[in-house]
Amino acid sequence: MMEKLDDFIDENTSFNIIVQYYLVFIPEIIRLMLPVSVLLGGLFTVGKLSNQNELTAIKSSGVSFYRFTVPFLVTAFLISSAAVYFGGYVVPEANKHRIYIEQNYLKKGIIHSGSNIYFKDSSTRIVTISYFNIKTNKANRVSIQEFNSNDLTKMISRIDSKSMSYDTTSSSWILKDGAQRFFYDNKDSVHIFSKLEVNYLNFTPEEVIQKQKKPDEMTLDELNDYAKTQLNAGNDPTRINIEYHSRLAFAFASFIVVLFGLTISANKRKGGTAIQFGISVLLTFVYLVFMKISQAFGKNGSLDPLLTAWAANIVFFIAGIVNLIRIKK
Repeated sequence: MMEKLDDFIDENTSFNIIVQYYLVFIPEIIRLMLPVSVLLGGLFTVGKLSNQNELTAIKSSGVSFYRFTVPFLVTAFLISSAAVYFGGYVVPEANKHRIYIEQNYLKKGIIHSGSNIYFKDSSTRIVTISYFNIKTNKANRVSIQEFNSNDLTKMISRIDSKSMSYDTTSSSWILKDGAQRFFYDNKDSVHIFSKLEVNYLNFTPEEVIQKQKKPDEMTLDELNDYAKTQLNAGNDPTRINIEYHSRLAFAFASFIVVLFGLTISANKRKGGTAIQFGISVLLTFVYLVFMKISQAFGKNGSLDPLLTAWAANIVFFIAGIVNLIRIKK
């Protein structure tokens, strides 16, 4: 609240917009805090049972520690499964409205929807659009540049047009009032046109705006489709794939930290719950730092995107299983 207060004051933001901003920020905070919340819930329950010797009584009645942990792990798994949908679909929808408020009312990270768009449509083609009208699906001041597949520094053709609209019947783009140039053997030819139909472009009007979205605004399905589009266009989809797999991996952080934390809280220690709390929270932050470090290596291309996202879960899952085996039954 203090971080954004000066922005709200500077932009004279209405109270209604401020309330909306914090309401749509809640899902993101829930997503981030869920693993810690689940850990603390399991920690205080098991820690309390252990400190009051109730866990000892449970074990002495013939219930193994493995059996004792089953309800905790099942509950954590169910929460993690629900977190996949929550973080993959609910949070992005909330983020769309939050980012909209930041861009239109706080003037943060402004990208006027549909303006100054440029992207690779294939490994040899670059498309530039000065402005795209979302309502009419019409692009203005368009440039389509083709390059030699053997030498990407050499342009072989270029189309410049005042406007471009999409024909849903033929699934092609119609360019109007422009010029098409061809470059070969240090010579070039020009064709002036009033109308030109192009059917080899690999994008639709919906994908034009989709390309300008931030990953935070994309659902899991949209991220997956975007990664495929980037790959087909000859771009590196590594960062998008890491974001996709990281959302899935982070959703299961609740299960991992509970598995790891239960083995710590089950043993009585001097200092009681406070020490167990400190150790478990510390390990949770180590887990999150480990995840961020692995993501950094993945984005540099050193690790496979799938391994990058799940590395922390794999390491801490193995450590949790080892601790579970070693604990006194």
